[in-house]
Amino acid sequence: MTRTLVTGSAGRLGRSLVTTLAQAGHEVIGVDVTAGTPDEAAAILPADLTDLGEAYDVMARFRPDVVVHLAAIATPFSRTDGVTFRTNTELAFNVCAAASACGVGRVVVASSPTVIGYGAPSGWTPDYLPIDEEHPPRPWNSYSLSKLVAEQTMAAFARRSDTRFAAVRPCFVVAPEEWAGAPTQSGHTIAERLDRPEIAGVSLFNYIDARDASDMISVLIEKLTGLPNGEVFFAGAADALARDPLADLLPAVMPATRAAATHLTGTRPAFTSAKAERMLGWTPKRSWRTELEIG
Repeated sequence: MTRTLVTGSAGRLGRSLVTTLAQAGHEVIGVDVTAGTPDEAAAILPADLTDLGEAYDVMARFRPDVVVHLAAIATPFSRTDGVTFRTNTELAFNVCAAASACGVGRVVVASSPTVIGYGAPSGWTPDYLPIDEEHPPRPWNSYSLSKLVAEQTMAAFARRSDTRFAAVRPCFVVAPEEWAGAPTQSGHTIAERLDRPEIAGVSLFNYIDARDASDMISVLIEKLTGLPNGEVFFAGAADALARDPLADLLPAVMPATRAAATHLTGTRPAFTSAKAERMLGWTPKRSWRTELEIG
């Protein structure tokens, strides 16, 4: 049995990941400072991993085979810039350092599509659409910068350690209860994001069901030892969170995308997970068209 430690196990993605991994036969250890980790976890510890000593203590206590690091201040501007940057970068460094020092074999670090830089107040123009992992990152706020630093931290430890590392950039995560009308991380419902394109348009209409993101991470864990160390993957739905083609919607929200968006016809999203399909054999199964419960 693979012992897998999930940081941020009570979060929007963490809850689904704990369930997915437990159902796949993992012995899951949940670590989170807040309550809400699913009962499928074999153990739960409310540790503060911004403390390097606590991070080492957690790794030494549980000796996991795998660590999936999700813990973070999860949304831009929800805390002050300094707190967001300090918290997220310390978490990434401490988890990677403790995991590699304690002999953890595989580590997956959560990043974010925000590293690409969309929504910058000075304007943002994509080099091309759909966006893949080769697109240059251009973070402009403390959250997106902290996530890029987390990726670079992961890559640094991949260069110096026998531990196998990878990073995942999950698109806007939608938890199962949010399809039934619960507020999303932005405070809006999914129906509101569909009805008001200006809301979802700021993030290029990206999204992924939390269960699909969990499935992707589960597959990545299994494939990680056979991959080049330090790979980065987008994980997104196969369609956009929009009723109309992005070729029409995106230029209305972000005029600078007009030329690049002409390729986004039909339901095609602004982010592609083709690399995950090619290297992992993973494709998303769920769409807002099948999951959304109205009324």
